Amino acid sequence: MKKLSAILILICFSCLIIFNQCKLSNGRVTLDVNAKPFEKLSEYSFFKGTLKELIPNDKVLPYDLITALFSDYAHKARFVWMPDGTSAKYTKDEVVDFPVGTVLIKNFFYENDETNAVKGRRIMETRLLVKRADKWDALDYVWNDEQTEAELNIVGDSKKVDFINAHGKNMHIDYSVPNKNQCKNCHNLNDVMVPIGPKVRYLNKDFKYADGIKNQLDKWSEVGYLTGYKKEENLTNKIADAFDEKSGTLEAKAKSYIEVNCAHCHRKEGSANTSGLFLLLSEKNPESWGTMKSPVAAGSASGNNLYDVVPGKPDESILVYRMTENDPEIRMPELGRSVQHVEAVELIRKWIAEMK
Repeated sequence: MKKLSAILILICFSCLIIFNQCKLSNGRVTLDVNAKPFEKLSEYSFFKGTLKELIPNDKVLPYDLITALFSDYAHKARFVWMPDGTSAKYTKDEVVDFPVGTVLIKNFFYENDETNAVKGRRIMETRLLVKRADKWDALDYVWNDEQTEAELNIVGDSKKVDFINAHGKNMHIDYSVPNKNQCKNCHNLNDVMVPIGPKVRYLNKDFKYADGIKNQLDKWSEVGYLTGYKKEENLTNKIADAFDEKSGTLEAKAKSYIEVNCAHCHRKEGSANTSGLFLLLSEKNPESWGTMKSPVAAGSASGNNLYDVVPGKPDESILVYRMTENDPEIRMPELGRSVQHVEAVELIRKWIAEMK
């Protein structure tokens, strides 16, 4: 009898666990901005069903950027969630003004074989930016090898990744998960942590949602996630897609890539403000973009070149040199990459070569 009772208790306990797991996977998002972060990604209920499928739960809205930050060829699945009754406010030039409680969710993953999607993917990490009452907080969740869960990590990590790229080439990446302090290096505006990506001019593109294709800004407005946005005033408020031949001029594509990948630091309010290299699209002075500008303190990172950008001469331009180098003391950007972004280097070289 005692044995039967023990079995029944065990069965009931197992059912309770399964029930709670289903509840976490298929219920509403669970978040208290004043509470301690969850240890496991699944506890937030951002995704329903099998966690690794990244199927968004109610009010978890997927989004993409026209041109994205390069991260060692990792793909990214981005989502945003806001509490009931709240909405972001439109801003023309900077990141939209998100309400307290907003969570920006970014999943980094590699396709095992980019020529054959059937072979699946490997999710490396999920980064959350949570807007608390007084600040943004960066939380990183590292996925296990079984792809069943991601656990909170504040000290950073590194993992080896092998995959086949879209050209059929075998790739090896020493993937680095940043620690909490490294997150602050890039997400820094006037010494305050802020998001980088969700600016109107980066979001102003079509996205394929479950219910059809729609402009992302229109969709955000429709679901109540964006107020103050007027479509007719923002028809041209968008950057070029750096790798779409039809997206814009060579200069527009090159500068879009540089702004997205460099300007969060290289701006007057950023952590590289002493460099004199300011790379926002709003900067119209050629010297601010490095044209015939001597580096402030590049040292050996200059590659014995004299100027950041030399029109017509990419091989004499420090910008190109630092984009091609993988040495952590020389490469740019400093964080987020360990290999050269070959396609981007080709783009920037071509842009400089055609300068006059």
